[in-house]
Amino acid sequence: MITIHTIIGSPFGRAAMIAAQEKQIPYRINAMAPGQNRSPEHLARHPYGKVPAIEDEGFVLYETPAIIGYFDRIGSGASLTPDDPKAAARMDQAISALECYFFSHSGAIPLVFNRVVAPGIGLPVDEAAVTASLAGARKATEVLASFLDGRRPYIAGESFSRADILVGAHLDMLSECPEGAEMIRDTEVPTWLARLRARPSFASTTWAELRKAA
Repeated sequence: MITIHTIIGSPFGRAAMIAAQEKQIPYRINAMAPGQNRSPEHLARHPYGKVPAIEDEGFVLYETPAIIGYFDRIGSGASLTPDDPKAAARMDQAISALECYFFSHSGAIPLVFNRVVAPGIGLPVDEAAVTASLAGARKATEVLASFLDGRRPYIAGESFSRADILVGAHLDMLSECPEGAEMIRDTEVPTWLARLRARPSFASTTWAELRKAA
């Protein structure tokens, strides 16, 4: 059975779980407390101390896009990668845009951390950081929202893909922030998120559901 080492609440860890469920891959969660990702044990799995990392019978892998791609290759069920080259390129582009611009300190990290993560684990909220992050978070959110045109159900077109998993995990978390909810309100994102939340893989991996299970 595959082990997913992550901190509960991480959208990247959630994306790995969603992909495993979509591909019908059994897994267990090694739920780490904040700070344990910097332990020597975890640094041996991930040299930068981030989450998630996975272990599969001695095979260790980190970086969420790589993990999701691995699950797509070894699992069963529908492929998470479009057959059409242009659709697959759009999927890759959305994933890159998320990692380079949305999940950055000039993007939405300070907003999501202070509005969702910090209150959830009992840390103080830095309102100045929230204010400073709004312009960058809005720009990064607009870029991701632009992949959804209302004519196609998913980011890469007609089929649910790895981009929907990774971007969906992040924008779902952003939607929990009042400021984030306002940013996506007049876009196609809420309709798309509702479509994703109807999938069992998304419904069972929310922060609330995972904490309840723990």
